[in-house]
Amino acid sequence: MINPSGISSSGVEAWGAAVLVVRVLLATPLPFAGGELDYITPQPVALGTVVIVPLGQRKIAGVVTGQAAGDVDEARLKPVLDWPDIPTIDPAQIDWIRKVAAWTLASPGAVLKMMLPSLRFLEPLPVATGLVGAMPPDDTMAKKRRAVLEVSFGADPMTRADIARLAGVSPGLVARMATDGLMREEPLNNKGIPRPDPSHGGLTLNPEQADAADHLGKAVAGRDYTPFLLDGVTGSGKTEVYFEAVAKALEDGRQALVLLPEIALSPATVRRVEERFGVPPLLWHSGLGQKARHENFRAIVEGGPRVVVGARSALFLPFADLGVIIIDEEHDPSYKQDDQVVYHARDMAVMRAAQEKITVVMVSATPSLESEVNAEQGRYQRLGLSQRAGAASLPEIKLVNTSLTPPERGSWIAPPLVTAMEQTLAAGQQVMLFLNRRGYAPVTLCRRCGEKVSCPNCSAWLVTHKSSGRLRCHHCGHGTCFPEQCSTCSAEGEMVPCGPGVERLSEEVSRRFPEASQAVLSSDTVGGAEGLASVMDDIRDGRVDIIIGTQMVAKGHHFPGLTLVGVVDADLGLAGGDLRAAEHTWQLLVQVAGRAGRGQQRGVAVLQTASPETTVLQCLVAGDRAGFIAFEKAARRESGMPPYGRLASILLSSPSLQGVDDAAHLLRRSAPHYEGVTILGPAPAPIAFLRGRHRQRFIIRTAREVNIQAVLREWLGPIRLSASVRMQIDIDPHHFM
Repeated sequence: MINPSGISSSGVEAWGAAVLVVRVLLATPLPFAGGELDYITPQPVALGTVVIVPLGQRKIAGVVTGQAAGDVDEARLKPVLDWPDIPTIDPAQIDWIRKVAAWTLASPGAVLKMMLPSLRFLEPLPVATGLVGAMPPDDTMAKKRRAVLEVSFGADPMTRADIARLAGVSPGLVARMATDGLMREEPLNNKGIPRPDPSHGGLTLNPEQADAADHLGKAVAGRDYTPFLLDGVTGSGKTEVYFEAVAKALEDGRQALVLLPEIALSPATVRRVEERFGVPPLLWHSGLGQKARHENFRAIVEGGPRVVVGARSALFLPFADLGVIIIDEEHDPSYKQDDQVVYHARDMAVMRAAQEKITVVMVSATPSLESEVNAEQGRYQRLGLSQRAGAASLPEIKLVNTSLTPPERGSWIAPPLVTAMEQTLAAGQQVMLFLNRRGYAPVTLCRRCGEKVSCPNCSAWLVTHKSSGRLRCHHCGHGTCFPEQCSTCSAEGEMVPCGPGVERLSEEVSRRFPEASQAVLSSDTVGGAEGLASVMDDIRDGRVDIIIGTQMVAKGHHFPGLTLVGVVDADLGLAGGDLRAAEHTWQLLVQVAGRAGRGQQRGVAVLQTASPETTVLQCLVAGDRAGFIAFEKAARRESGMPPYGRLASILLSSPSLQGVDDAAHLLRRSAPHYEGVTILGPAPAPIAFLRGRHRQRFIIRTAREVNIQAVLREWLGPIRLSASVRMQIDIDPHHFM
């Protein structure tokens, strides 16, 4: 029950007895009074109790945060409607919610909504029922009916399908027997979701791995905030090391969260967790069905040792007793959420770990510059893995200057890479071609007038997808058939796709290597988790000779027979002037190249480039990670950019161009003037029209020691925008599209 000092008694006689007035943080982004309202309840409730309350005509979830302020007439207060049967949310989690809101400038209720995403999840799981035979089998019965009773009478309840399978009959017959009274319903023996076994499937670690695992295990056992950077080359066995930290949390009866980029949440990842701990992990990601989400949510809030593997949103689940957070591939840009509450999961995970006093482990072969600097300055403990596990060696990296040895006309693979592919295939080994561009071609244009086919909802070109015969916008999803004539000059038969995507690259591979089997891996071609699992099995078993893929192939896959990686356009990520373009290109190319030579034979990565002199590529070839990091740090320090300065972005959008222009000018006129604060803009966003909305952006740059959130609150707090205008604030933006 709640501490009496945390609740105030009231004289309201709503239920014929004294009631309590509580303050409730509501799980809604509506901006009012810090997201909290007062409600009355006929019984004491603990701090952190999840409740269902009315808000207008809706029912909404909330969390009791303490004593009411007493500034509202109690006769006007509404009652709490229900108290779902789930454990209370720890006060440390509520404090973390408020800190996330303060950091991101979102409402606390919007953050709580991520923790309590659905009223349905607060309900108990439905009790599953099965069937048993209502009488013993009788020799006078029809043969099939007798078979049903033989397997079901006196047995534990089973589903209709299981009984039918065991008896060799149709499920319909079992259903008819239940209707006839020959079967009866009983609750299934629900053993619940099986618990992981921390001692199952552990591997023998090499000395370097064992030392890192020992540090992590001691930190988890110490039950205090300890941030680590697990920094190991590709193929060094980082996963096996952090599994030991997970195992320690499980031994202590606690829960472990492993965050992964959404694209890396593959069946292979689930299989690795199951092989180590004996049972599949609880999953949490956007592709999970509502039934599975409900079951997993209940298992997480009800406690006990669990391994949860999820995308960034899993960080906000109300864990009963979290013992360790792992952020695998911590450098990955997809950890940044760019809508609603705008946050970076890595940073919010560190904040949660500090608030709840638990261990947090950032894991990467190519750490972000932020994590590099945090480790350098002693805020993170660095654990290094410098050698590949087993006998594997790091791949050799070669550059092909396409200005000197270009691909043949109408082709995209340059002669040196073609030769390397021929030699690799002749040796019975696998090849991977990487091109981070989905579809068939990025642009379709008219040969007569040069007009490009664009999206009506976005300032972007439509991408040709030859497999479906359609053009599609990768920003809003708009699609249309391939045009027979130009919409500008009306020329017929002159529309042609330009440039390569993975589908077009597949055509060239088929033409050059007709005897080789191939698989194209992109989000458009895989066909869901089952399709991806099937393709991965084919690759591992050697049934695929050439793998063609987007960034999906860069994320943690282990293909023992793969010895050659070809990067078709190594310059692709360097265009556009993005602050982190060089860093992201470095990380992606190291990860892609790292797929090669993970077995007994050393691998080779061949990178096609028109700019071989760039620092990124020169450092890659030389294996000079320290040199690249030093170069990038110097550039950021000189310009005052993160991690040595602070940035924020304000993005205004409206269906009306005039509306967004007016809002931008209003903000510009009221912009503050502080020493150490530079406000750039407004200016049209690079994608100035997106999903039917015109967009203008401000960039705010400050010194590291400036409280940029305080600057924004003072500036934007008094501003009242038109209802048609949306304002999105991004603290530490990672892209500027």
